Amino acid sequence: MKSVIILVMAMCLSVSVMAQHKNFYDFTVQAIDGKEFPLSELKGKKVLVVNVASRCGLTPQYEQLQELYETYGGDKFAIIGFPANNFKEQEPGTNEEILQFCRLNYGVTFPMMAKISVVGEDKAPVYKWLTEKIQNGKEDAEVTWNFQKFMIDEEGNWAGMAPPQTKPKAEEIISWIEK
Repeated sequence: MKSVIILVMAMCLSVSVMAQHKNFYDFTVQAIDGKEFPLSELKGKKVLVVNVASRCGLTPQYEQLQELYETYGGDKFAIIGFPANNFKEQEPGTNEEILQFCRLNYGVTFPMMAKISVVGEDKAPVYKWLTEKIQNGKEDAEVTWNFQKFMIDEEGNWAGMAPPQTKPKAEEIISWIEK
């Protein structure tokens, strides 16, 4: 009996340690153009990850996201948009329609990924990592609406989260980028 308890404890510990060692750069996602996008391409950069939607009251945040990208984007900072149709079907379009909308209406040039699910049973693996402490080793942070922002540090570790209503150019985000 004693050996069974020790074995179970060892298994639990190894699962916990493995989850904590996984980071943002371990994932490969699909870009909006259908190509694979290894997030390891962003090593050394701070990354702002945002679930986006085209028909949401917060959609105008695309403008500030693009301004942020134009100001800070490059060798040390990146933004990645993940379209998601999880909240009141506010992102119903195809990947092509989403990309066209973003470029025409907001001049978006930051990387956009293929549409995914950010909540529920079909939540994308990268969003499981972003939202579950057991995966990211830092905090549970369930996505509550479109335009929730996750901050990833230069080493690919979870660094923070800003709720959907927080504007992309809010002081807390700017100071994180500049620090």
